[in-house]
Amino acid sequence: MAEEGVFDKVYGTVIRSTGSWYFVRLPDGKIMNCRLKGKFRIKGLRATNPVAVGDHVAVMADPKEPGEGSITEIAQRQNYMIRKSINLSKESHIIASNLDQAFLIATLVQPRTSTGFIDRFLVTAEAYHIPVSIVFNKIDIYTDELQELHDALCALYRGIGYPCYEVSALTGQGVDKLIDDMKDKVTLFSGHSGVGKSALINQLQPDLALRTGIISEAHQKGKHTTTFAEMFPLTFGGYIIDTPGIKEFGLVDFEKTEVAERFPEMRELMNQCQFNNCTHSHEPRCAVIKAVNEGRISQSRYHNYISIINDDYFEETEWK
Repeated sequence: MAEEGVFDKVYGTVIRSTGSWYFVRLPDGKIMNCRLKGKFRIKGLRATNPVAVGDHVAVMADPKEPGEGSITEIAQRQNYMIRKSINLSKESHIIASNLDQAFLIATLVQPRTSTGFIDRFLVTAEAYHIPVSIVFNKIDIYTDELQELHDALCALYRGIGYPCYEVSALTGQGVDKLIDDMKDKVTLFSGHSGVGKSALINQLQPDLALRTGIISEAHQKGKHTTTFAEMFPLTFGGYIIDTPGIKEFGLVDFEKTEVAERFPEMRELMNQCQFNNCTHSHEPRCAVIKAVNEGRISQSRYHNYISIINDDYFEETEWK
């Protein structure tokens, strides 16, 4: 029975969030512009955005305003990608939810994506059970030195178990492989501003014609062209979620003793340490430290692990 003054609720998917309005795609393909009805808190999570792109929600239409309505419920999330809020350190920001996979778009130059940023992203994805692939863009501008660095990074991350792609949003090189692996899936695109997320999406789906930005000559950093997260349907099947560029990736609610579990190469060795609560930073007979010293765990990954458990958001200035 419908409440007085509103129609029966229906369920849809949030495809865009502006902070005050949520655009919900209904089962018939129509879009309803919605506001929140009441207060929402997901399992006590303190988030700046209680509703995120990708959420499955119940909505009720407003009979007085065609095309508008209210979100009344949020279905349980399969997973979500989250980071610390930029301005409110005690709160979090949900990037997107209900993902089949995430593609971290990285570049070696213009701008440079540090391994510190990459590893923080991977740790969070591991915690929320989201498969991640690293997409190295702008391979068309590689020098011999950059190609050598690229090959080393791909060998490192592939060896851990993370797929790596080599693409050029400018020329379209490598895009076909992305299409093959995105078909019929919900894929999150994330990364720094300027790495070419929107340009790459335009190669995947030209009719979207997303705005692309330019790189600041002074600082080699990208300018934001995507203001809000948004989900787009793909003609070859599936959906893509484009997100604003991220400057830093702060982790949320991690205990020191559990961070190593999010590094697959460390997780395999943890049961060999002398102490059950080993932090792998100074303890004797630590299997992880031994593996680092023997070259079985990379120095860069271990450096970034130590940075995380020390809550140090300074990212390394050199590739390691």
